[in-house]
Amino acid sequence: MKHEDLLGEGGAPIGGTHTPPGRHGAPATRFVHANGLELAYDSFGDAGAPALLLIMGLGTQMIAWDEGFCAMLAAQGYRVIRFDNRDVGLSTRIERGGVPDINGLLARTFGGFPIESGSVPYTLADMADDAAGLLDALGIDSAHVVGASMGGAIGQEMALRHPRRVRTLVSIMATSGAPGLPPPTKEALLVLLTPSPTGREGYIERYLWVMRILRGRVTSPEDEANDAARAARAFERGINPPGYARQLAAILASGSRRQRLANLHAPTLVIHGDSDPLVPIECGMDVASAVPGASMLNIEGMGHELPAWAWPRIVAAVAEHAVWTD
Repeated sequence: MKHEDLLGEGGAPIGGTHTPPGRHGAPATRFVHANGLELAYDSFGDAGAPALLLIMGLGTQMIAWDEGFCAMLAAQGYRVIRFDNRDVGLSTRIERGGVPDINGLLARTFGGFPIESGSVPYTLADMADDAAGLLDALGIDSAHVVGASMGGAIGQEMALRHPRRVRTLVSIMATSGAPGLPPPTKEALLVLLTPSPTGREGYIERYLWVMRILRGRVTSPEDEANDAARAARAFERGINPPGYARQLAAILASGSRRQRLANLHAPTLVIHGDSDPLVPIECGMDVASAVPGASMLNIEGMGHELPAWAWPRIVAAVAEHAVWTD
């Protein structure tokens, strides 16, 4: 592995250094070796409590799991762990993977042609192995797994590939990847495919635009007021547009999990907003119907985000679901 592959976004060194607790109430960021990578993570709650692993979505840093949300989960009696996926935030950049031809991959996808896993730098299966490797590095035998968007798909893969490691699964605003499901709206698809500016001001402006499109019909002044600060914080941690492209390629190359989900035996809860413009609620319904015994929570008015007004309902659902095995 090249030295530049062990740099966080913005060139920050990775390997053993810890960042101090942040002004946002975040715990110290720590780094571990997992699956041949360096992954940045932090945790909330009692270290001896049952572990609850949070997996975030496409091109999105772990801080998108808001500290307030994490604290609410920890108050339910869990050790809540969030981490930066490969190619985002402070975790390893897969620079040697280059920048995939997203237009070419999309053409194959929309044309109904499969994408060979070897034609992309990595797949969602590799990212699921990262999550399992993080548990290994932390000495955790198994965890409740909660994934949002691409993180939900990674959670599905993790439960299929590492069934012993996943005590329960919560798949939030995620899809099975099956063909024929409703697509994103035109505006949401534009969000997905529009390159991110690399300058601070442009990045923040784009973030505000993205959230205006992805939010559901129920909006929160609190969330809207915090958007600029959240964007600035993500920019300060470091952005990685090529990594976003590699993660998107991983999604496209991973194809459908629908048939394989019949073999997912972890107790599964699907949470989805009925106003999601990027991953329509029918996609969540498809996951719930494909996983044996899965249940589903429809949150009215929620789009493709985790709004503060929905936290109490989501946290209560996650905690109630996890009680199955605790």
